[in-house]
Amino acid sequence: MTVSENRQRHAIRSVMQRAGLTTEDVWVRYFALGGDADPVELDLFLDGLGTLPALERDVVASVVNEALDELAPAARAPYVRRGREPARDAGALPALVELLRGAHLAPPDRLPTVVDRAAQALGVRAVLYLVDYAGTRLAPVPGGAHAGGRTTLSLHGTLPGRAFRMLEAQSSTSGGRARLWIPVLDGVERLGVLDVMVPDAAALEDPALHEQCWWFAHYLGHVLTGVSRYGDGLDGVRRSEHRTVAAELVWQLLPPLTSGTDRVLVSGRLEPSGSVGGDVFDVALSEEHAHVAIFDATGHDLGAGLVAATAVSAYRNARREGRSLFDQAQAVHTALVDQFGGATFATGVVARLDLTTGRLRYVAAGHPYPLVLRDGRVVRTLQDGRRTLFGLEATHVSVGEEQLEPGDILVLYSDGITEARDARGVPFGADGLRGYLERQSGTGTPLPEVVRRLCTEILARQRGVLQDDATLVLVHWTTEGQLRLDPRPGSGGPPGA
Repeated sequence: MTVSENRQRHAIRSVMQRAGLTTEDVWVRYFALGGDADPVELDLFLDGLGTLPALERDVVASVVNEALDELAPAARAPYVRRGREPARDAGALPALVELLRGAHLAPPDRLPTVVDRAAQALGVRAVLYLVDYAGTRLAPVPGGAHAGGRTTLSLHGTLPGRAFRMLEAQSSTSGGRARLWIPVLDGVERLGVLDVMVPDAAALEDPALHEQCWWFAHYLGHVLTGVSRYGDGLDGVRRSEHRTVAAELVWQLLPPLTSGTDRVLVSGRLEPSGSVGGDVFDVALSEEHAHVAIFDATGHDLGAGLVAATAVSAYRNARREGRSLFDQAQAVHTALVDQFGGATFATGVVARLDLTTGRLRYVAAGHPYPLVLRDGRVVRTLQDGRRTLFGLEATHVSVGEEQLEPGDILVLYSDGITEARDARGVPFGADGLRGYLERQSGTGTPLPEVVRRLCTEILARQRGVLQDDATLVLVHWTTEGQLRLDPRPGSGGPPGA
């Protein structure tokens, strides 16, 4: 029998009254279960002034029923689909509610205490580790009840490092302590790992606990990014080296290093992380398009950073105004000329990928041409879209087009990648880049790890001292690569998760 929306609403409000729940209480629990409606939409639904989809209403019913079960298990609000619970896990709900409530109005450096309390609600203990900006180690976040005496951990040769690199949950019983290492992500961007200390070794075999810990780490990643916006407490944990003023400027310009939707993944990185000056990239994703750009300003000091900032700001402004790719490139050029009077320049690529058709349009301005990686081979060097450097007047500008195939990877890079020289003075070169990308293809390595490894290799090639900034951006047109970035048990993602 189908339950009408009005009947379900009335029953939910009745249960709320009996359980002493406010609308805010219900929304916090509902959001923790993955509900899509915002507080206003929920309030309108409960007041009979709005509607919610059937599945969302069932989630609300699940929330109030669970609260009432603590008081009176016999009285329950009905579901639309009799005998079938919403397909969302509620086992971690108390911990998620504690996490969201604890983070409300909390400064960033209070997060470890919030994690302690939320983990206690899950019946475990936990310590958060964050990856440093250099991408080489995991640093414990101080301040929690269990973080004392912790030291940094390498990304290589350690279980926590493997959990982060390969996005695979790892378990161990070393030192008499049973624990899980769970990757912490905000969306698809890797932020660190969570050391979850469980009661005993038998708990490591409990799939429900794995699922609950995944939910906990999943929402922790979102909370982590949110609280980091208004304080420096967590940023300091991630700094393992001095950062120049120019690098500080560039880092504030960057989008998330990895971003994605269900139709595309984008991951980028620049080196040296602490002293980069003139390289920058940008990404913007929508339902229909992936916009991506890379810029390399002349020079390696704060002046180069200002040029890069001007270029990316002009690009973003033109893109957000809905201007064409041609006009976006022209806007970058005009901004550099207006601001610097033709005394400085930048190379770059601006591109737009249609996520429905695979049609790629691009303009390369004196920059290394983009590559297309397909089925493990670099099959194209894109040379049709071109103009002179930004800052130099162009006599001719052409917008190139390329038809991508599902699964293709678009490769954007700066000359700091190919010009990196080893101890013998041999440059990495375009062949080295192609060879690396082709070797990595098919290994199952997550996209951001492919990027991190190459940039680490480039840095090591020059013994940690680059002669030029090195930037790599990979754009994967895929609906399957996302599974490699989901460590949830049963997701179809990495084995061992």
